[in-house]
Parts: sequence; structure tokens; C-alpha cells
Amino acid sequence: MQKPVVFDCRNADDVTRAVKEHDISFVQFWFVDVLGNLKSFQVTPSELDEAFEEGMGFDGSSIEGFSRIHESDMLAYPDPTTFQIVSWRPMERPVARMFCDIKNPDGSPYEGDSRYVLKRILGKAAEDGYSFYVGPELEFFLFESSREPKTLDFGGYFDAPPLDLANDIRRDIINALINMGIVVEYSHHEVAPSQHEIDLRYQEALKMADTAVTYRVIAKEVARRHGCYATFMPKPLFGENGSGMHVHQSLFKNGRNVFYDPDAPDNLSKECRNYISGLLEHANEITAVCNQWVNSYKRLVPGYEAPVYVAWARRNRSSLVRVPMYKPGKEKATRVELRSPDPACNPYLAFACMLASGLKGMEKKYPLPEAVEEDIFEMNEEERKKHNIPSLPGSLFEAVEVLEKSAVVRQALGEHIFNNFIANKKIEWNNYRIQVTEYELKKYLPLL
Repeated sequence: MQKPVVFDCRNADDVTRAVKEHDISFVQFWFVDVLGNLKSFQVTPSELDEAFEEGMGFDGSSIEGFSRIHESDMLAYPDPTTFQIVSWRPMERPVARMFCDIKNPDGSPYEGDSRYVLKRILGKAAEDGYSFYVGPELEFFLFESSREPKTLDFGGYFDAPPLDLANDIRRDIINALINMGIVVEYSHHEVAPSQHEIDLRYQEALKMADTAVTYRVIAKEVARRHGCYATFMPKPLFGENGSGMHVHQSLFKNGRNVFYDPDAPDNLSKECRNYISGLLEHANEITAVCNQWVNSYKRLVPGYEAPVYVAWARRNRSSLVRVPMYKPGKEKATRVELRSPDPACNPYLAFACMLASGLKGMEKKYPLPEAVEEDIFEMNEEERKKHNIPSLPGSLFEAVEVLEKSAVVRQALGEHIFNNFIANKKIEWNNYRIQVTEYELKKYLPLL
């Protein structure tokens, strides 16, 4: 079997040439809805010229968070720089994919396109000379099927075979990622049974958002090939750690890391300290976007390593924001880590909200509170009040209430996605709160 080739296409001509040289049978056009769910349709190579020049039309009213029925005509324009052969398909008849930018019939960017939201805030940062880099750590579970969370092993953090029974599956996921040009740093078994993590090398935020979507698809496809099921559900197992997506982030300007100052305490620049302040100040406002499901808040509880307290620290993993100190004094390694997001979010919107919060902190020069190096999980409520440590919203309902009042997130997402996202989450909450759960039946039926 021929090994997949990694492409570095810059324009439509490069894609056309690659399609011919590698006998590509179909090209998948990828984009996401407002919740980050992948949408896709396929075109034949003969349609590519028209797609690049005029876009490919589709019905936007059928996509969650897109247009209303009377304004449904949308156009998908493929981004040639995202062209890659999908690595889980047979190579005898190779299939490629490209991410798309969604536009209105008049050629203007569509405000309901998540990718456009991120591109817009990245453009704002670029006006000041900044490039935004992120390195997310997406955790996931492997179960026997999608019908029930039956684990494949009972391994724990960094366990090796025979406790870790999914080493071969992780290796195949990594190979599939590498074959699509995605740089993997390392992988390991996580804390919970059948839970895993594959860490990707940091890169520019738009490319990383595309990569995160690709990562989730690859994990699911490779798992399916092994006869099991991969899920990025934040909290599938009661009593065990949930899956997070810690996001390492930094700003570069003229090739230099803006967060690094060799003469400052801990080498953290004023810009970095203001950026951290922005993340803390707006943490509650962006929670509904970074943790967008009812199930997300089953993970965001004390006692399972998920950060729920709004504070920052250098090494303390019980804080919301951490400054990793693996390589102190190294410029490129200087970064901040937001620990609350989960891997089931829309990465385009999540990265946009993080950047908007940090930039607002830099713009307004928010003062940075003292770092909290004590274990916040061990503090009682009185001690947390003494240290002025608030908590994140405890439910999707609370998070959406805070989100609705956020001028920062409204501006970052734009009116269309902001309003559609909130409307969707209110429906989800109302559907959830009327359910009668197995827990309620077991606890209350014999008693009441």
C-alpha cells in the first residue's frame, strides 16, 4: 500500500496539480456548524476549477446556526492550503479534503461561519503585529461501542501495557495524523480507565482549529476500524476524571514571543501578565463557549482535576490558568495554559473567545492578581473568599446567563453566531431539565 503524501499547497493550481498527480477520486469539502460539528460534501475533480472561482452552493437553512429558510443560499469556497489526502481511506482510490470558507452569494464572508469568526479576531490581532499560537491537549475515551461507556482497560495515568490495552489504537491514530501533516509531540494513557491523550505541536490558531476538527475525525475513524468507539464527551463515566482540552497559548510579534521578558520575574512580560488578567476577568463569560454542553458541567466539579476556580499559578494545576515551567527561561516555551475547556467545544469559537479575552486584558491593562500556589481544591469556601477566588458557572444554564451579558464575547463572535449559539443552548438546557433520570428514579421513587 502506498504511503500517503503530505502536501504543502499554496493555491488552486497546486491543488489541481496534486489531484492529477495522485489520481484523487473525490475531494471532500469540510466546514462546521455553530456547535463545531463537522459538515461535509464531496465533489469530483472536474468541479474544482469552478469551486475555487465561484464556490459550491448549498442550503444553509439545513445547517445548525446558519441562515433562515428565506436566505438559505450559501457558497463554500475551498481553502487550498488545507488540501490533504484523508489518511484513513484506502489509498487505491485516494480521497482528499479541504476546509472551506462560507460566503454569501455576493461573495462577502458569511457571519455564521465559525472559521470566519476566528479569522476576524486573528486579523484584529494582526493589525497590532500579533500572531496567535495555540497548543490544545485533547483527551478522549475509547469504549466498546457508542451504546454504553464500557471501557477497554483499567489503566491509569502513564500506564503501559498490559494495563494500557489501546497502545496500538493510539499508534494508528498518531500515524494517521502524521500522514496528514499534523505534528504530534507525544501520547499516553490518561488518568481514567480507557482514557487517552495525544498532544499536538503548537501552531497558528486557525490551522490548529482545522487540525482539532481533523484530530477528532481521525480518532473516531481509526477507533471504528479497530472495532471500538472514540468519544470526546467531557464526562462519560461517573466517579472518574472527565476529558479536558487544556489550551496552551502565546502571542508572537516579529518572530519573537511577546509573553517572554528575560528581565521580568519568571520571565513573564507585562503583555503576558495583562493577557492572563484578561483570561481571568472574562473566564465566566467564555465558559459557555469553551464548555458548551450540559455534560460539560459534570466534568467541571471539584475533586476530579478539572479547574473550577478562577485563579492563576505557575505550577499549581488546581488553578484555572497556569504558566507551565517545564523549560524556564526559554523564550519559545513561555506560554499560558487555560485548563477549563473541553474537547467537545467548537475550537474556532473557543480560540476566538480566548484571544479576545486576552487582548482585552492587554488593551485595558487589567492588573494581575497574586498567583495562588496553594492547592485550591483543599481550601474551604472561607479560604477561597479570603484569596478572592470565584468559581466558574456550575451549569450550562448559569454559563449562558453570564454569556448573554458579555460585550467581549458578543463582539468576538458577532451578533449572528452569538444569538444563534445562545438560542441553541437554551433549547438544550430546557430539553435536559425536563428529563427524568435513572438517578431520580432510584433515589426518589421508593421514598416519595
